[in-house]
Amino acid sequence: MSLVTGRDKGTLLLTFLTGLAINGSFAALFSSIVPFSVFPLIVLGLSAWCLHERYLNRAMPDGMPSLAAAFFLLGFLLYSAIVRAEYPDIGSNFVPVILMVIVVFWIGLRLKRRSSGQ
Repeated sequence: MSLVTGRDKGTLLLTFLTGLAINGSFAALFSSIVPFSVFPLIVLGLSAWCLHERYLNRAMPDGMPSLAAAFFLLGFLLYSAIVRAEYPDIGSNFVPVILMVIVVFWIGLRLKRRSSGQ
């Protein structure tokens, strides 16, 4: 049996994009340093709609909701780190990068545990 099916990979990718888009939309709307762009809002709407459709049509396998939350957090932190690297006036990107490393290791541990359990 495979570690993560194609449908599960799509769900994880959509949660990652949703995390990126939420942070991007917030920065575009409320940060005076980051220039406005409509694209994070479009991505947020489409990815949230696709996740909602996946939720309605199929149940998630065991362990997938926590992995999806971790991918969401990873996307959120990645956008924060990229914006802070591009615009240093906002502040250091040290904390988001450290948290991203922790989340990546946690995801790796969960995927390893999931593969050994199957």
